[in-house]
Amino acid sequence: QVQVVESGGGSVEVGGSLTLSCTVSGLSFDEYGMAWLRQIPEKKREVVSHISHSGMTTYEIDSVKGRFTITRENAKNTLYLRMTRLETEDTAVYYCAVDGAPRRWRTGGLWLSDIGHWGQGTQVTVGS
Repeated sequence: QVQVVESGGGSVEVGGSLTLSCTVSGLSFDEYGMAWLRQIPEKKREVVSHISHSGMTTYEIDSVKGRFTITRENAKNTLYLRMTRLETEDTAVYYCAVDGAPRRWRTGGLWLSDIGHWGQGTQVTVGS
């Protein structure tokens, strides 16, 4: 059974930083692309950042470029999202997600329909 567990959310002031972590078990982590998504109430869930199975290729949406960094440690089955210079617009529930197919890469970001497994989500709140 695949388990996806996020940690690291919380409250932070504008301009602050947080690092989210996601540990995956039950599959060959180094075979699967991973992504971070976020959702604001009443809005569609969006892909924030995506990383290839090897970690060599990444994608970020324009609004987080230069502020958020996605990385992975395959030896630890762990995905990270380092978030800096946080803005109030970054407030959301953040989800870790596993691509449903091994060794796949989508230019322009993973599609929601590609996702095979989800974490439970972790709240990030950025206050002024």
